[in-house]
Parts: sequence; C-alpha cells; structure tokens
Amino acid sequence: MAEYLASIFGTEKDKVNCSFFFKIGACRHGNRCSRIHNKPTFSQTILLQNLYQNPRNAAHSLEGNSTGKPTMTEEEDQKHFDDFFEDVFVELEDKYGEIEEMNICDNLGDHLVGNVYVKFRREEDADKAVRDLNNRWFAGRPIYAELSPVTDFREACCRQYEMGECTRSGFCNFMHLKPISRDLRRQLFGRRRGTARSYRSRSRSRSRERERGRDRDRRSRSRDHGSRSRDRRSRSREKRSSSRTRRSRSRERRSRSRDRRERKHR
Repeated sequence: MAEYLASIFGTEKDKVNCSFFFKIGACRHGNRCSRIHNKPTFSQTILLQNLYQNPRNAAHSLEGNSTGKPTMTEEEDQKHFDDFFEDVFVELEDKYGEIEEMNICDNLGDHLVGNVYVKFRREEDADKAVRDLNNRWFAGRPIYAELSPVTDFREACCRQYEMGECTRSGFCNFMHLKPISRDLRRQLFGRRRGTARSYRSRSRSRSRERERGRDRDRRSRSRDHGSRSRDRRSRSREKRSSSRTRRSRSRERRSRSRDRRERKHR
C-alpha cells in the first residue's frame, strides 16, 4: 500500500495531494483547494509571486483603452521584458549563488500571472534567497518569495502552447513561459561560460606551474644525487689511496725488520 501511495504521489490519481501545486507550484483554487498543498522545506527552486508586471496586460486592463489596440509594439515589449529578466537574474546570481534556470510565466490567471521561478544550483542558496527576499521590495511592491516544489519545468509547461495550439490562451493552468531574446541568453549564460573558461585557464596555468616546479625539484634532486655520488666516489678513491699507503708503509717496515735480523745474524 505504501509503495502504491508513493507511486501516485503528485499525480492526478492522488486524491489527497494537489497535483497542480506539485507540478507548477501554484493552484488556481488557492487556499480553497480541496487537496493538500505540500510546500517543501528545502528545494533548489524559489517562486517570486506575481513579480513581473507585463505593461501590455496592464494597458489592456485600463478603462480608457476601449479600442483594444496594444499601446506597445512587440519590440518594445520584448525589450522591457529582457531588461526585467536581466535585472532580476544578475541581482539574484551575484547576491545568492549560481542559477541553473530562470523562467517567467506569461499566463493571465491570478495564480500564475507574472510568476518568476528561479532554480539555483544549491538548495542552501535558494533558502538564503527566500529568507532575504521576503524583506525586500521591487518596483514599489513587496516581494513574496517561497520555496517551490517545481524541479522539472518540462512537466510544468503547456505542451500545446509550445506548439502554438493551446486553446485556453493565457488562462491555461499550465505554465506559458515567456522567452528572452537570443542576445540576452548569450550574454547571461555566456558570462558563466567565460567564467568557467577563465577558471579552467587558471587551473591549467597552476597545473603547468606545478609541473614546472616538480621538474625543477627533480632536476635539483638529480644534481644533488650526482653530487653525492661524486662525493662518494671521491671518498672511495681517498680510502683506496690511504689503504695503498698503509700497505706500502707496512711493506717498508717488514723490509727494514728483515734487514735488521740479517745484520744480527752476520
């Protein structure tokens, strides 16, 4: 039974836990949901609720805009979004730690509109960010941050939206992620690759320095060994020379002794 409950946890078959909250970290029923919203105590991902304010959506909600025509062009809208994305990404990564992934919802439903999901590389960085960000403001509005159960954004995204076939438009209950421009993606994530290349270059430089140092040590040890070998050979020659001298003196003493004995006999 326990294995079965574990296998259906967070799925549509689970009648106790909310599958939508498990997948996307938000539920359209909110606190009125009949199922349990299990908020994680640790996670790599944080949710900044309704942080992004899309100016096109705000313009459409104004009473004076009865024509239905957008007040911003697509280029202006993309630039505004890129500026917001870059500000948030750089601020969070520089202050709290490396970011693996950051996504912003383009949905219109209250539970998803403007939601910013940030997946850090380390859970400790995410926890620190949540504790700090709940005491901060952005664009004149307080930030509401919490740990999110979302780990795989592919499961949280609307596949029909990605193929341009979603019929629910911005009121879909799955994520409609707003993409950033290619230039900004290259800039933000290329910076990380540049840092990695710089780190690898420094590592290779340190490795070469260590190799050169080891080569110098080996040559020094080799010279020391050669010097000690020469010293040993020199001492050996000196010993052999002193030994020959002692043998020569011994022969001389024996010769003189024989001479003295012969003179006595005469």
